[in-house]
Amino acid sequence: MIGDGYLEVTGPKSAVVARRLLDAGVGNPRPRLLPSPEDVTVIVPLHNNAVGLARLLAALRGHNVIVVDDGSDQPVQIPRNRGTRCRVTVLRHDRKQGPAAARNAGLRAATTEFVAFLDSDVVPRSGWLEVMLGHFSDPEVALVAPRIVALDPESNTLARYEHTRSSLDLGRREAAVQSRGMVSYVPSAALLVRRRALLAEGGFDESMHVAEDVDLCWRLEGAGWRLRYEPAAHVAHDHRVSFRAWFGRKMFYGTGAAPLSARHKGMVSPLQVPSWTVLAAVLFGTLTRCGLIGAILTLVAALVRLRRVFTGVDNSTRIAALYLTRGFVAGIWRMASAMCRHYWPVTLLAMLASRRIRRIAVTMALADGLADWFTHRDAGGLDPVRYVAYKRLDDIAYGTGLWVGAFRARSVEALKPTAPPR
Repeated sequence: MIGDGYLEVTGPKSAVVARRLLDAGVGNPRPRLLPSPEDVTVIVPLHNNAVGLARLLAALRGHNVIVVDDGSDQPVQIPRNRGTRCRVTVLRHDRKQGPAAARNAGLRAATTEFVAFLDSDVVPRSGWLEVMLGHFSDPEVALVAPRIVALDPESNTLARYEHTRSSLDLGRREAAVQSRGMVSYVPSAALLVRRRALLAEGGFDESMHVAEDVDLCWRLEGAGWRLRYEPAAHVAHDHRVSFRAWFGRKMFYGTGAAPLSARHKGMVSPLQVPSWTVLAAVLFGTLTRCGLIGAILTLVAALVRLRRVFTGVDNSTRIAALYLTRGFVAGIWRMASAMCRHYWPVTLLAMLASRRIRRIAVTMALADGLADWFTHRDAGGLDPVRYVAYKRLDDIAYGTGLWVGAFRARSVEALKPTAPPR
């Protein structure tokens, strides 16, 4: 069925094969048909950002737009000038109810088959809508998200870091959005959704003021819908580039883990590694002869167990050893990242108590930061020294929010490490 790397869906059998390839992440869709942009209503939740709204409306030409004024100090006034070429309807909440409630109000007021949610601090690039609309030729797709890029990538050093490492930018690779996949969710700053699917799931959870986009993605996935990340579509975001606002926003994102873990048990873990990886890493970290021997024995035991999976396969020991090595190295990097990000308060206390732990922690923090810089480096981007410094501050801010959120919720669910699913 597959020729030149493409599979054309021509009937039930090819449709089944295509679905398996898409769901497994082996293939990506190349739709030929797409709905009309006239079938889309743009919904803009807004609170005290008239300048951003005017900039956004100037970039939207010929669209139906619903602006939901979420209790702004000054009611929204739509300018009647040549810069605004949209059909704009304004809904107003007398008091602030949060972005989820504002989006839901717009969702209920819309009548088109599709709705696009755009925050007031974004500016869509040319062709953004058409690129995403094609995915809805698949009747099982409920949501498509574009790549979020920086509106101003060069204003200062922090802007250059955010251009490279923004929490909203999910990268260049297209993917299915799956809770345990490479792209586990997409941000609500810019989304295109099938209206009936969102209404069937009750829209956004209005009790959540952060991480409501993650919750929505996981609920849609649980209901059997497919979700796509389409990085060929670009929407620019006005990142926070003053240190105080940036640090506070990162903390705010961290506070979302606790309410999310209460709604999705076992899915919000800062660290997922096998127990044998943790044990071997701790034993190696003792830097003693007994620790070294214990770590090697742990890895050998894991190798014997893994080898059974490949019984009957040629070179089963070699294959098992290869998978074991890859898994152990990946686990060490995940532990290093979590140590610097989610568990940094624990790491700090351990560093104060032990000089050996202090040396290990500093080494891992530098290695993790440099590896992250190497992975995400761009031409004209930050040098590794400043990048690593911002990366560590980024992690401290998020980790602080994580612990604050757990304290407020009186729950440690968002802090508990777990073993990966088998």
